[in-house]
Amino acid sequence: MLDIKFIRQNPEKVKEGVRKKGYDVNVDLLLSMDKKKRDLISQLEKIFAQKNQASKKISLLKNEEEKKKIILEMKELDKNSDKLKNELKEIEAKFKELMLQLPNLPFDHVPIGKDEKDNVVLKKVGKLPKFNFKIKDYLEIAEELDLIDIQRAAKISGSRFGFLKNELVLMEFALVNFVFENLLKYNFIPVIPPVMLKEEMARGTGYFEATDKSEAYFIPADNLYLIGTSEQSLIAMHANEIFEEKDLPKRYLAFSTCFRREAGSYGKDTRGILRVHQFDKIEMVIFCKPEDSKKEHQLLLELEEKLMKLLKIPYQVVQICTGDLGRPAAEKYDIEAWMPSESRYRETHSNSNCTDFQSRRLNIRYRQKSGKLEFVHTLNGTALAIGRTLIMLLENYQQKDGSVKIPKVLEKYLHFKIIKKRRI
Repeated sequence: MLDIKFIRQNPEKVKEGVRKKGYDVNVDLLLSMDKKKRDLISQLEKIFAQKNQASKKISLLKNEEEKKKIILEMKELDKNSDKLKNELKEIEAKFKELMLQLPNLPFDHVPIGKDEKDNVVLKKVGKLPKFNFKIKDYLEIAEELDLIDIQRAAKISGSRFGFLKNELVLMEFALVNFVFENLLKYNFIPVIPPVMLKEEMARGTGYFEATDKSEAYFIPADNLYLIGTSEQSLIAMHANEIFEEKDLPKRYLAFSTCFRREAGSYGKDTRGILRVHQFDKIEMVIFCKPEDSKKEHQLLLELEEKLMKLLKIPYQVVQICTGDLGRPAAEKYDIEAWMPSESRYRETHSNSNCTDFQSRRLNIRYRQKSGKLEFVHTLNGTALAIGRTLIMLLENYQQKDGSVKIPKVLEKYLHFKIIKKRRI
């Protein structure tokens, strides 16, 4: 949520930011409702003051007729007050709805663009693997090695699901251990969060407005949403709380299963486990002072890159344009890993600076040393999207004989260094 004072003072800047992000929100109507809301509050305050004065006057009067006259006037004030309160309630509901529809404004230096085609590649890291044999895609490799079963998953759950099996399961847990061992030294608190959210908490994260809702799984009987990323649970964890300045930044590292409908991806990546309804992910979330958020954002990107370098997966860093940022982010970077079978980079990580957009919606503040309360800034970043990382490892580490090597940094967590075909 944006600061209404900022919107009043900078209406054109807000309109421009909304336009850059590709959202359709009537800022003029919002400001009109804001004015009506303030006018109604002012009228109610005047009535309250009049009633106070009338009450004091009655206590001093001895003439019963005059008292009755003032009491009748007060009843009339009450009628007006009730009418204004009902009107205010309606206006406040419409005003809040419009406020929640507003996206976070992009930073001025974010490249302007409509969609992912306008994102900007900042750098490429790592040497692309060269193969002296015909390369296979990850699913062909995995099915030959009995690591993924999408046929049986489709039988029991439908499309966009998969069974992970045998060594691939052990590799998932190796990746989890690898990430936690490398990142906890940066003062992250390890967490396994709930994967269901109350509606008000889900909406507070900024991902459940309008068309965004179609991406989420909702359980009507319990009024609960399944999370699309553990960022949503972690941000909401501190709703209506106040940090002390000395306790910031507060950093969390969470493992969770996540759920997405992939509503906008009809026909895309329907084969395999690249784009699925259920997946495991390790997420970083940071709460910090406003002046530290850009520095913390760079830390998230550096840590994502560190993990990719250790795994020796070639990648590129992409700066996301305004139209592809999503509702909560003011700035965002993606990391895309090299996928040999497609001869292109595919997204494996993202990281966002959401400034005070989420903290205003969820009322998360910190107390400065002076005692003044301010909203924190929130940031999030993918440590590892496990399914996609496994895909990149299978493809980049494939061997001529159909086996797959294990990256050096994962060997310490496993009892094997290579995945070979099983003898029947």
